[in-house]
Amino acid sequence: VQLVESGGGLVQAGASLRLSCTASGLSFSSSIMGWFRQFPGKEHDFLSTISRNGDRTYYTDSLQGRFTISRDNAKNTVYLQMNNLKPEDTAVYYCAARSGLFIATKPTDFGSWGQGTQVTVSS
Repeated sequence: VQLVESGGGLVQAGASLRLSCTASGLSFSSSIMGWFRQFPGKEHDFLSTISRNGDRTYYTDSLQGRFTISRDNAKNTVYLQMNNLKPEDTAVYYCAARSGLFIATKPTDFGSWGQGTQVTVSS
């Protein structure tokens, strides 16, 4: 299984970024996908997850509607649209995959992880 994130970078506060995560080696359409981020020295924080066919999404409350998760099963890719970025969003962002039927939010519920992509937001 390989998950490859892309789309991170350095932006100014208020800008937008779209992260992509392309999967291989797994049945993508049968996988629940999630996005997490990690601050230095901290555990992975849950951001969002999406059901296998994309009809259900779930977000951590702290995002205040700024981020949107979506997926394209034909491209084996999950996205995270991030708007109105803030300096406190600076972190390494990871996508993760989970088999099964139910949405989950704990890092330990996800069995496959990407290598992460750095997002840096300057003030």
